[in-house]
Amino acid sequence: MDPYAALRYKEFNIFLLVRFAMVFAWSMQFIVIEWQVYSLTKDPLSLGIIGLMEVIPAVSMALFAGHIVDQREKRNLLVTCIAGFSVISLGLFLLSWPGLEDSWESKTILYSIYALVFLGGFVRSFLGPTIFSLIALIVPKKIYPNAATWSSSTWQLASVLGPALAGFSISWIGVHWSMCLIFGFSVLALIFLFQIPRKPILNPKIGEPVFQSLRDGLKFVFGNKAIFGALTLDMVAVLFGGAVALLPVYAQDILHVGSEGFGILRAAPAVGASITMLGSTRFPLHKKAGKKLLMAVFAFGICIIVFGLSELFWLSVIALFLSGAVDGVSMIIRQTILQLKTPDNMRGRVASVNSMFVGSSNELGAFESGLAAKLLGTVTAVVFGGCMTLLTAGTTAIVSPTFRRLDLQKDIDEHEKED
Repeated sequence: MDPYAALRYKEFNIFLLVRFAMVFAWSMQFIVIEWQVYSLTKDPLSLGIIGLMEVIPAVSMALFAGHIVDQREKRNLLVTCIAGFSVISLGLFLLSWPGLEDSWESKTILYSIYALVFLGGFVRSFLGPTIFSLIALIVPKKIYPNAATWSSSTWQLASVLGPALAGFSISWIGVHWSMCLIFGFSVLALIFLFQIPRKPILNPKIGEPVFQSLRDGLKFVFGNKAIFGALTLDMVAVLFGGAVALLPVYAQDILHVGSEGFGILRAAPAVGASITMLGSTRFPLHKKAGKKLLMAVFAFGICIIVFGLSELFWLSVIALFLSGAVDGVSMIIRQTILQLKTPDNMRGRVASVNSMFVGSSNELGAFESGLAAKLLGTVTAVVFGGCMTLLTAGTTAIVSPTFRRLDLQKDIDEHEKED
């Protein structure tokens, strides 16, 4: 297959610019918030609460968001999502005003940050399903795997640069002006998005009762072994392997590398994942996908254990880099499974379930890591998470031979015939 097939569509290139700007802004914002909150509290549990504040609305709204996405026009819905994020980032910019700490108590500022993160969870519940659905309206089915790879690569590239720049910008220009930069990127995403025209609604059941729609979506996901297996495996691995949530603790109190070292640590997994994803455009991962996904999750657990035990900065960076590289394999395979096996009229609902399983498990993983660090100690909490990830991969490989033998070549051949 042509490794640049999806890039030959102008609208897809614009879409990648939108996704890059949004993910860059969102990932940078999360890092700046983490740094600010830990600086205010010096409590690892406060980092977990950030994740909890986002995951509560994201999970509670996810299925309803999927129903709405399947019923509405996707381009304008994405405009609304990005506009909502812009308002939140503007609020965080105002909350980080240097003079505000003199007139407001630290607790008031902290709770206000949590409130805006909570609102961001509602925005995120719509953002993922909308982006997933829009891709299918921009490129033909036969190049879904290639489009998914480029989209995921763009996501990872932004996830590299966002955290890295966040660490350096905190050091160079401070939290306040870092938030201003984030707001600027969200506005840039809006400008790019208006270059994509509105898209048709492909759902033949417009006006379907909401609970019937939700029931159909859940029934499809739980009835499809490939989708359900991939989501479950990734959810548990991310839930217990959420070591990145504790990076401010490692940077400030264990490795003693400051904000710039924090930025490098935070960017290392995404650098590894980006290299994997760019390589996968020439070396596709769809053959023996199940076995490759299980091996990737197992390797991820080993990397997290090494990172947790390391007291050397360079070893920690390498461990995080390799964790990102194998996580990139997992992400590509999961996205390819979703794109190939999801009907057009159910993309919003399936992507919402995906966000509940995988996306929200990042925040739940952050909360689990923060709570475990509070109870067990930071290093013990990270090592425990890595061990649980190993156990998950090993158990899945043993109890699910069907998933272990999963191969996506047949699905790709069928889509090529349809086009």
